Amino acid sequence: MSIEPYTISVPDEALRQLSQRISFSTFPDQVNGPKLWDFGVPVSDIQRLTKYWQDGFDWRKVEAQLNDLPNFRTAIDVQGFGNINVHFVHQVSPVKSAIPLLFSHGWPGSFIEVTKLLPLLEGNGHLPAFHIVAPSLPNFGFSDGINEKGFVLTKYAETLNKLMLKLGYDKYVTQGGDWGFSVTRAIGLQYPDHCKASHINMVLARPPHFDKHPLLALRHAITPYTPREQDGRRRSEWFDKEGYGYNVLQSTKPQTIGYALADSPVGLLAWIYEKLHDWTDEYPWTDDEILTFVSIYWFSTAGPAASVRIYHEATHPQPQSDVTPYTLFKWIPHVKLGIAHFPREISVVPNTWAETLGPVCQQKEHPKGGHFAAWEVPEAIATDLQSMFKKDGPCYGLIVGKDGYV
Repeated sequence: MSIEPYTISVPDEALRQLSQRISFSTFPDQVNGPKLWDFGVPVSDIQRLTKYWQDGFDWRKVEAQLNDLPNFRTAIDVQGFGNINVHFVHQVSPVKSAIPLLFSHGWPGSFIEVTKLLPLLEGNGHLPAFHIVAPSLPNFGFSDGINEKGFVLTKYAETLNKLMLKLGYDKYVTQGGDWGFSVTRAIGLQYPDHCKASHINMVLARPPHFDKHPLLALRHAITPYTPREQDGRRRSEWFDKEGYGYNVLQSTKPQTIGYALADSPVGLLAWIYEKLHDWTDEYPWTDDEILTFVSIYWFSTAGPAASVRIYHEATHPQPQSDVTPYTLFKWIPHVKLGIAHFPREISVVPNTWAETLGPVCQQKEHPKGGHFAAWEVPEAIATDLQSMFKKDGPCYGLIVGKDGYV
């Protein structure tokens, strides 16, 4: 299959069925009190969003806006799985020497998270320009679903690396958070000849140990945590205690939760909206934004249940692979690394922890932002990338002939 323009076109019947399912929704009762969010999404919020989803939200308007993006689709031959149709946004810069950038989303995000970055990374002569590729991961968005066991993190990495090569980008850089952290790290682990640098905005790392990072471990041992790092530890501890249940469920029994996600639009809405609320830094979500994020899952090619399989496959990779998410917490050489710390991310680590991941060339501490940083504070992500690759940046000229300038 050649690389072809792609138009998102949800059938009228799918819209009719969504409205019908919503009309038969039954809402639970709830415990009354001042801190309703401690129990999960308040009923009043879901009732409001459900009513708007049925009576006011205009998917066709959203669809038209999405189709204004440079959408494409192509088949990628993944070893053991054959051809997989992959949807992606591909913004080609008019600057021929623009830097190829692969953007990888996670769950419950999608390719839509790149949209606010597109105008910020066009370059202006003083700042580097980027060719941007933002795929829907397999099992997400408008890419194919995978129904055979064994589509582990290394397969996601293989898919995206082959996509970049098919587009003519033999060497490129990456940006990612959530599963985008894991996928881009797996790319750097497997394909360091192609992936030359990565920027990450969800940092999963562990304290340095003397046996592997003696100097770093010594600095960690004698240097007190900064106020940012102390706040970050409290945020991470809150998430591990109060926010991690979804991950345990999706990592162990994704099929079981899949019935609720595939059958109930209200169930899917509540499951995702909780994360949009809890994982952001008081971002003022509009109802249209929330329902756009959720609708991309509801109308996805493989269906919303497929998206949670990545949790089980990633944590149960054998015999296909030995690479787990924890493998990717370790030092990965040869790929320069840029780190972005956001105060309301779900994993907020000290700087010394982050330095265990690889040859860190830049760490930025941002005063505001959460898990969906490319959507919440796109200027921060764009500024980080520009700082890494500008003329006096640590990664300037890293890809020969692709320095981002005219």
